[in-house]
Order: sequence, then C-alpha cells, then structure tokens
Amino acid sequence: MRIDQNAIREILARTDIGSFIGNYVALQKRGKDLVGLCPFHGEKTPSLHVHPDKGFFKCFGCGVGGDVFKFVQLLEGVSFPEAARMLAKRAGVEVEEETPAAARARSDRELIYAANEAAAAFFHETLKLGPEGEIARKYCAGRGLSETTVDSFRLGYAPARWDALVGRLNSTGIDLRIAEKAGLVKTGQRGHYDFYRGRLMIPTYATTGEVVAFGGRALDDSEPKYLNTTTTPVYTKGRALFALERARRAAAEKDAFVVVEGYLDCIALHQAGFHHAVASLGTSFTAEQASELRKYAERVFVCFDADSAGTAATAKSIDVLTAAGCAAFIVQLPPDEDPDTFIRTYGAAEFQARLDAALPWIQFKLDREIEAIVAKRLPAAHAARTAESLVRALPREEWDRWRVYAAGRLGLAADDLRKSRFVDNAANFGPRQGGPNFVRHVVPAAEPPRVERDILCTLLDEPALVAEYAARIPPATFRDERYAGIYRRLLDAADHLTTATDALAAFGDDRESAETAVALQNLQRSAEVRFPDTAARRAHLDALVERLEETELYRRKQELSERIDRLLEAGRPLPPEDWDEYQSLVQRLDRSAGKRLGTK
Repeated sequence: MRIDQNAIREILARTDIGSFIGNYVALQKRGKDLVGLCPFHGEKTPSLHVHPDKGFFKCFGCGVGGDVFKFVQLLEGVSFPEAARMLAKRAGVEVEEETPAAARARSDRELIYAANEAAAAFFHETLKLGPEGEIARKYCAGRGLSETTVDSFRLGYAPARWDALVGRLNSTGIDLRIAEKAGLVKTGQRGHYDFYRGRLMIPTYATTGEVVAFGGRALDDSEPKYLNTTTTPVYTKGRALFALERARRAAAEKDAFVVVEGYLDCIALHQAGFHHAVASLGTSFTAEQASELRKYAERVFVCFDADSAGTAATAKSIDVLTAAGCAAFIVQLPPDEDPDTFIRTYGAAEFQARLDAALPWIQFKLDREIEAIVAKRLPAAHAARTAESLVRALPREEWDRWRVYAAGRLGLAADDLRKSRFVDNAANFGPRQGGPNFVRHVVPAAEPPRVERDILCTLLDEPALVAEYAARIPPATFRDERYAGIYRRLLDAADHLTTATDALAAFGDDRESAETAVALQNLQRSAEVRFPDTAARRAHLDALVERLEETELYRRKQELSERIDRLLEAGRPLPPEDWDEYQSLVQRLDRSAGKRLGTK
C-alpha cells in the first residue's frame, strides 16, 4: 500500500523526533544533538545520537539510523505503512491509501512546488545581483534589514516587466500552465505574463519546507500595497502562518508565540532576536491558524497594529485563540506604531518589556467594556450591574479576581457589584446582548485525575520518593479509588521501597492494583515525560503538589463564594472574616495562576 506523500510530510512536520524518541530513551543534550543509550542493542555508553534540527537519528554502536518512521519500524517490528499509521494517529493526521486520482493531484502539487521554488530562486537572485534589484536593495536597507536577514528569509524582487519570470520559467522547463495554477503568471491575449511586477517578494513556506505562496509588497504608493497569492492546490489563505516553519521550535521552547499582522513586522522581530514570531497575514485570525499554534505552545502574545483596525482584530482574535485552548495575552504598543516601527525606534529590550507587560485576554476585554461604561457616565448602581454582568460572562473560576478588578476601575467596592444582582429585580441579569463573547478556558488546576496519574507515574518510576513526599501528598489527594488504593499500599511499604520491583511486591495478592500499577509504569515509559535523574523527578513532583494545593484553594474559594451568594440573596449581613478569607484566596490563586503561566 502506498501512503500519500502529503500525509507523510504532515506527519514529519508535526512530530518532533527528539521529543518522540525521548519517550522511549532518556536523552541528554550534547551540543545540538541529543544523546542516549540505543534501544536496539545492549550498551552501557550512549551511542544513539538524535538530531532534532535535521529530523533523524543514528546509532554509532550498531549502525542503525533513519527518520522517525524508521525508529518506529525498528522498535515495534512493523512495516512502513503500519509505522506511518501509528505516527499519523499520534499526530492527528488522516492516512488514506493513495488512489490514482490522489496520485495525479500529488503530481500537480509537486510540480507547483517546483514552480514556486524556481520563482523564489529567480526573485532572490534578482534582488541580490541584478541591476533591476537595486531599488529593492535600497528599500530593504531603508527598512533596516541586514543582508543576513534578506538571505535568511530569501527576500526577492520581481522586475517591473511583463515577461521577466515567464522567461526564467521557460528557460528552466517549468510548464507555464502549472505556474498559472501556482498564481505566478496570468494568461492574456498574447499569452502568459508575470503576475508580480516591480515588487519586493516575500516567500511563505510550509512547515515541511516547500515554498507555497508569495507576498509582493509595492515599493512606492502603488495599490494594493500587498499582492498576495490566492488559493492554489498547495495554499489556502487563512490556514498558513508566515514563518511558522522557523518559529515553531523556538515557540515550543518558550511555550509561547508572538503573533503579528504582516510579513515585515515578523521579519523585524526575528532580526531583533524574537525567533518565536509568526504573522497571521491579515487582520482576520482564523480557527485553523489558532489550532496550528496550539500544537506547539499554549501562550500566544498578540501584537497587532495600534490603530482602530488592529484593536478590533485583536478583540476578534481573542475568541478564536481561547476556543483553541490558547492562553492569549495582548501586547500594547503606542498609538500609530506597529511591531516593525517600534523595534526600529525603541529597540529589542523595550519590545521585550512590552511582552512582559502584556495584558491577559480577560483584562483586555474588560478594559474595553469598562471604558464604554465610563464614557456613558452611568449612575453607580447601573454601572455596578453592568460590570457584574460582564464578570459573570467570564468562566466561573475567574469571577472573583475580575470582580475586584472591575470594581477598582469603576471606583466601587467589589461587594457593590455582587449586591447589584439583587437590586431592582436584577438577580437574573445575564450577559447583555452584543456583549463580549468570552470563551471558557479551563485552568489546569480543574483537572485532578491527570495530576493523580502523573504523581503515581513519577513515584512508581522511583519508589524511594514515596517516603519523602508522604507528608506533602495525603491519601485524600486521590479521588480515583484505584489510584487511592495503590497509593495507600505504597505508603504502607514506604520504608522498604527502593526499586520498581519493591513497589510491585507491595501489592501482594491484590492483582488488580498490581496490574494498574504496571499499566501506569508502561504509560510512563511510552507517553509521559522521561526524567534523567532524581532531581528532575523531585522538581516534577513539587510542581504537581503546587497544582494540588491550588486545587484545594479553588475548592475553598468556591465554597465561600456560594456561602456569600446565599447570604446576599437572603439579605443577611456578611461576616467580615468570610470576606477577608475570600479576598485572600482570590489573591493567592491569582499569584499561583500567574506563576504557572509565566506572567508573574
């Protein structure tokens, strides 16, 4: 069976070979490589080298090597199609047998890639060496772009002639009908002619490395300012992100992307050292783009132009990003500035300061709505009711923090917002029509079963840690009865646990618990994080304990919140000690969430 080549490319693009092999082998960084013990032959000295930047592995002991497909074939003893299907399932890629029609479509796509590559080479050569490219060279210099940046992004120039690219494509044997499908040329009464003329050419790449589209920027006041590739068999506007192919590794390391609007904004940020920047290529940020970002990082810093269109686009992007599970932050620039002009005027350090001061998406949306309330000069009672309705449109776990914030912005007490729901029959006052569309983003602390599983996986990996963490992790931590039973068994034998065998022996004839423990150990080996040493496991357990403490704080806060609501509904006075504890819990949870997301 033949696997579709585009599916293979997508699997490779979505699979980081270093992280994948790291699920099976403890790897340590050595220069640009990752090194570990080869799983295919017995050895005591690491000879397996993994090259994440090149996408392959090599063992200098037994000589085996290849890409991630080869690793799965060797490890699991399966054929290439079976390995492809296993990796496709993990990467979320659909794999179908290639039909004759699919083969023809693939052939067309391959030819379009070749046409785009030839065009990119021609444009870059013209900018760098051709006399016609002088205007583009001066433009790039005026924008502060170095030669290294021009070469890195392979910027080019389309000569201001009707047949410059047509002539090059003809000379290299590229079928002009294919070039037309690629959006490079058009057909007129006299035959084919160049689509791009007299423009700075900026290629966009797929994550698998092929040139899929171009943006042509006018070098004068010509309209449109940008002429972009429309939909082709290899490119659909709204799905691709400019510079994702180079930004995704840096973003994975930082767990963050910076998203800007345009090509040159993105290029300027990369030149300044912000290698996790991508461009949305327009003001309409799409669900497909958000989903693509979420594959590599949770946090997304939106930095659109500081004009009315950019601000409106930012507000829309928030809903799209949070729906995809991203934690969105808004980078605010001075009026009439964009990332490119800001970097050139103020420098990289000041832009980093803006990133550090980025607003959480909820604050950005609330600020916009509160400014509208203030502008309308509403009476205090009306303002309190309106603000409370805004707060209650947020995820429940965010109410208390942002009620305090909104009240402060309006010069009111947080209790004024709470009580406003029960004044003038406003108890059922819901989100107003046309109000902000807040999308629920569940905080990690609300998912205790995963935390429980992670704790047990780590302790079973090094059972000697059970005694060390017994006081910090009480049995009541585990809501899942199977996990609670396993943990109690481990606690009973804590003083005698040294190896994984000791842990399994602790279950005696309780085969159900023993089998569950074995399954968790296998899960730890194949899917969870592999830890190189005890210090790394301790650090992981410490983070999990903090998550548990955060969950308990949240539970107590919810308990108090419901009690306060009942007292207010009944018209009874609120005990000061309850309110003090409640505010203290809100502040502690705020600090904890900020620490977890890296904003505090």
